Amino acid sequence: MSGTAFETRRAALADVVAIPVTPFAADGGVDRDAHRGLLHRLLDGGIRTLTPNGNTGEFYALTPEERLLVTELTVEAAGERAEILVGVGHDVPTAVAAARHARDLGARMVMVHQPVHPYVSQGGWVDYHGAVAGAVPELGVVPYVRDAALPGVRLAELADACPNVIGVKYAVPDAARFAAFARDAGLHRFVWVAGLAETYAPSYFSAGATGFTSGLVNVAPALSLNMIDALRSGDFPAAMKVWDQVRRFEELRAAHGSADNVTVVKEALASLGLCRRDVRPPSSELPEEGRAEVAAIASGWPL
Repeated sequence: MSGTAFETRRAALADVVAIPVTPFAADGGVDRDAHRGLLHRLLDGGIRTLTPNGNTGEFYALTPEERLLVTELTVEAAGERAEILVGVGHDVPTAVAAARHARDLGARMVMVHQPVHPYVSQGGWVDYHGAVAGAVPELGVVPYVRDAALPGVRLAELADACPNVIGVKYAVPDAARFAAFARDAGLHRFVWVAGLAETYAPSYFSAGATGFTSGLVNVAPALSLNMIDALRSGDFPAAMKVWDQVRRFEELRAAHGSADNVTVVKEALASLGLCRRDVRPPSSELPEEGRAEVAAIASGWPL
């Protein structure tokens, strides 16, 4: 794999990395038509990097067959208009099979979810990601780091063995820890994606991030694009203007240990008539008294 080929993928990570929702139909299954409509809305809004099977897509609430379907729908909708960063995870064989499925469909990157296991050693973290990355050397691989105890040198160790590890979605809510982790791993070796969305993006960009993930982008792509334009130009006052616009929405998503992270996004989309508000357990719908506030926020944004 040429360095140039990976460079196009690195560039796609240094952007708004959208995490699409997975809309559900009245019968409880994936609403394919609504899903296509939301994807085309993102693409028409200027989004060029999509992550099917991210946490805002309710990755852990989908069946194995639904996760494959979501990947297929996203690749089909995007065509040549966007890079696809497919979320994979669970046990190693499942993650490898999903990564190979993504590759066979034409996706060029995978994001490896933080291992969900009560006992994760640092060496085991390297082995887990190495097994996935080694199985698909032609794909760009992006670990999703949520473990504050993981040191940057472990990421460097992984990349030494697997040079297709090209970026990191860092989602520990500590800008100082991120700055140290990135420098210990190799600041210029990887593309650093701020994994906690718009509210953390300015502080993480100041420490070396060049992209950020977003669930809010499902509702208002223009806001996310306004923020990254400001951050790229070093205009932090302009970035913080967007921060002020999205602050309350993101506070609602983060409340109670992020219990309503997906719920608030889907409620906003439902208020705009774009999909149903349904989420799957262990998430739950907003109570009636919370819906009006979300709708009011969404109606005030540039759509």
